[in-house]
Amino acid sequence: MTDVQPGVHMRTELTSQPETWAKAADLREAQAQLPASGARIAVVGCGTSWFIAQSYAARRESAGFGETDAYAASEAFIDRGYDAVVALTRSGTTTEVLELVDRIKGRVPTIGVIGDPTSPLVSMVDEAVLLPFADEKSVVQTRFATTALALFRASLGEDLTGAIADAEAVLAATDDDGLRDAEQYTFIGRGWTIGLAHEAALKLRESSQSWTESYPSMDYRHGPIAIAAPGRVTWQFGEAPEGLAAQVEATGARFVQHPIDPMADLVRLHRVALDRAVSRGLDPDQPRNLTRSVILDA
Repeated sequence: MTDVQPGVHMRTELTSQPETWAKAADLREAQAQLPASGARIAVVGCGTSWFIAQSYAARRESAGFGETDAYAASEAFIDRGYDAVVALTRSGTTTEVLELVDRIKGRVPTIGVIGDPTSPLVSMVDEAVLLPFADEKSVVQTRFATTALALFRASLGEDLTGAIADAEAVLAATDDDGLRDAEQYTFIGRGWTIGLAHEAALKLRESSQSWTESYPSMDYRHGPIAIAAPGRVTWQFGEAPEGLAAQVEATGARFVQHPIDPMADLVRLHRVALDRAVSRGLDPDQPRNLTRSVILDA
């Protein structure tokens, strides 16, 4: 019998991201199912999906497409006159998402962005945007999350050619061991990349049981910089505030920033998370205390 290598599914899935982004960018009919420009919407999800919702919400509103709020499904304030609610979920079985959609059914139009086309959510929402080609076997999400964000960005009229090329370049290169072996990681972002920073911290924490934190870049100096020290990493997604790199480096910590599309930089983090987990003897396909979907007992 052949032994299955730890993280084999995560590696396959994370390296497929340029391909799945390109597919999402071409899904014009699916993009048209998303709320139209001018609609006031809420985007909901749990865990990774909540963080991607944050990125979509910031990207959509800053691009002038309309007021867009993002909520954890369990904490959503939906009765605020929204024109639509977008529910993002890979499995389509997450209890909090199902309960929320059921609660607002018939009162607020709902659009589900879902990885598993056989899930119960498909029949509950008014419109189902299905991304089965981005669904995953690994418990730790990589490509579904970023492919959903690629779909959202394309629906806003963005050309993803550069992001895809950046991701391909990341996957063709290698990272130094110091990026994998740091003692502690803090991820930061601005605007739509704050959600990516939160997702990066979650990904590394899930995969390798590492000490990670995440903040808006401008808030980092309001306390979190106190833990910056030699052997630790502060990783900026996108453009950094002026002077922050020098302030971090003065602590002896390593400041990381790559001049590429931030979504492609998240692909780099995916690989770092996988390699760090494997180096620690962990299997990110089956991380400790986690399952593919959180299904709560009635």
